[in-house]
Amino acid sequence: MTSIEYKKGGTDFDQINQIVQHTNKLISKLNFGYHDNESVLKILSEVVGYEIDSSNEINLPFSSDYGPNIKLGKNIFINRNCMFVDLGGVTLEDDVLIGPGVKLISVNHPIDPKKRHNVITDPVLIRKNAWVGANAIILPGVTVGENSIVGAGSIVTKDVPDNSVVVGNPAKIIKEI
Repeated sequence: MTSIEYKKGGTDFDQINQIVQHTNKLISKLNFGYHDNESVLKILSEVVGYEIDSSNEINLPFSSDYGPNIKLGKNIFINRNCMFVDLGGVTLEDDVLIGPGVKLISVNHPIDPKKRHNVITDPVLIRKNAWVGANAIILPGVTVGENSIVGAGSIVTKDVPDNSVVVGNPAKIIKEI
């Protein structure tokens, strides 16, 4: 996916809101009551629109504001209290680890105050075998490289190269792996 701007009040917004309402029902079903991992993956498969691989483990609660633009590979672990803002696309490749409280954000708003209620989407990509630490925030358009680590609490505003460790706000490379 590439960057797209959706205008508030446009027909696209109506279609998006219909999907959001459907996703909200499923996420509510997911997060209230006990579900084993098989049930979690089944409900999330309804949210994303394809069968999520059984090798994935997702701890609840989990949140998404849209749903169908989440793409999950295999052998992924997503810990508790994560939020995927996925209208612009959120992709996790195989073997990714997502710590508790992580936010993956693929939506922003224009700087122009007259357009501020529009949304601009830009995909987030977490490459194979990356680890995003607890409470990290990955902002729109960011790719976290293969085997890389995002330190807990970091805010990632720019792409992270393969085999790197980044920490801080904004996140900076502190080490190569």
